[in-house]
Amino acid sequence: MRVLVIEDEKKIASFIERGLKEQKFAVDVAAEGEQGLYLAEINPYDVILLDVMLPDKDGFTICKEIRKKMNNTPILILTARDAVQDRVNGLNAGADDYLSKPFAFAELLARIRALLRRESKHKLDVLKEGDLELNLQTREVRRANKIIKLTNKEFALLEYLLSHAKEVVTRTMISEHVWNEHFDSFTNVIDVHIRYLRAKIDKGFQRKLIHTIRGSGYILKDSD
Repeated sequence: MRVLVIEDEKKIASFIERGLKEQKFAVDVAAEGEQGLYLAEINPYDVILLDVMLPDKDGFTICKEIRKKMNNTPILILTARDAVQDRVNGLNAGADDYLSKPFAFAELLARIRALLRRESKHKLDVLKEGDLELNLQTREVRRANKIIKLTNKEFALLEYLLSHAKEVVTRTMISEHVWNEHFDSFTNVIDVHIRYLRAKIDKGFQRKLIHTIRGSGYILKDSD
C-alpha cells in the first residue's frame, strides 16, 4: 500500500512516515499543498493524509482540487482544528475522515485501514495463489502451511505480487507501490529483493511461483 502524507510540520510528518513504513506502507511526504497536488496527480496512492494548516494552500482547498481532478483516493484530514464546523468543512470538501491532533498512531493506523477496507470491500483478508497464502490482518505468510518469515519490504513486495497474481507487473509498477517517489527503478534493488523473496517462497518447492518475464517484469502464478 502507498500513502501520501501532505504535512508541513516536520516532526509530525517524520513520526507518521516512520510509523507507516514500520507497518509495511510505502510513504511519500509533501511539505506544501502544491507539491502534494502534484504527487497526487502523477502517482497512484491508496490513501492521502492531508493537513489543514499548510503554508501555501489550506487542506480544504487542496482536498477540493484533488476531487476536481476526479481522483477518488480516500482522504483523511489531520488537523489541530477540531471544531464541528471545521469537520463539516473537511467532509464537504471531499474528505472521507477527519482526525484531530494530537492523535495516537494506533488510531491513525486503524482509521487508514478502515478507509482501505471501505474502498476495497471486494478485497479478501487472505491473498492466495496455489499453496501460498498471505494474511493481511495477521501479516502471516504461509506456503504449504509452513510459516515464512519476511522483512517489511519483502512482505510489501509479495503483497503487491499476490494482489496482481497471474498478471505481469513491471519494475516501474513495483517501485511506485512498494518504494517511494525518490526510488530509482533502474537500480538493481528490485531484482535483489525478488531474489531474496524467491529464496524464501520458492526454495525447496518443486513448483516455482515467482517468474521473470524478460524485458517486461515479473509474474506470480502457480504454473510455469
